[in-house]
Amino acid sequence: MDAMREKTAAIIIIGNEILTGKTADENARYLIGELHSLGVALRRIVVIPDDADEIAATVRECRAKYDFVFTSGGVGPTHDDVTIAGVAQAFDRPVMRHPEMAAIVSDYFGAGIDESRMRLADAPAGSELIYAATARWPILATGNVYVLPGVPEIFRHKFAAIRERFRAAPFHTAAVYTREDEFDLASRLRQVAAMHPAVAVGSYPNFERGDYRVKITIEANEAEAVARAKSFLIALLDPFLVVRSE
Repeated sequence: MDAMREKTAAIIIIGNEILTGKTADENARYLIGELHSLGVALRRIVVIPDDADEIAATVRECRAKYDFVFTSGGVGPTHDDVTIAGVAQAFDRPVMRHPEMAAIVSDYFGAGIDESRMRLADAPAGSELIYAATARWPILATGNVYVLPGVPEIFRHKFAAIRERFRAAPFHTAAVYTREDEFDLASRLRQVAAMHPAVAVGSYPNFERGDYRVKITIEANEAEAVARAKSFLIALLDPFLVVRSE
């Protein structure tokens, strides 16, 4: 993988309870901030039901397009926990009882462990267990797909244990605040985007009372690219209407 290329990610939230409103998703919102702080560009968030075929199709598509794929939910002992089966299907692999994980599960639950608990040791064939000092249980990875639980507290704990392996070039951001109207700025912003394709240009109107009407942001993994685009933008703006830049 080219170290200079922007790293990308997708988040797959799995669970009928999310789609029916029984439970509010917290994991995507958390991971959005974490990935951005690590310099990883989040390209897709999708919420899908507990259906192995749909999980397989979504994982298969995302793993081919993005560097990292994170799933949330659908891992556990009940009939609707089908994420492992879906991920295995996406890789055209069988589900097998991972010997290392089986030993961990058996040691944790002790004598008399039943099949429901042993299901926690099932994984797509060839999966990797990632051990971390801060996590009691290893994190399961199949290729570039990281399988995480849906419980927010456990999700955060597990991701925090492995977050540094995803660190990429940090994002650099500049902002310009102006009293010009967004409609009047639109053509100039298109010009900035066309002339500086390495940066992302965003505009955010302010409808509250304040000293500016639009905040314009410029973001990229390269500080020099951001600086060049910012200078180009400021040269296009009415200097008397620019409130500040940062």
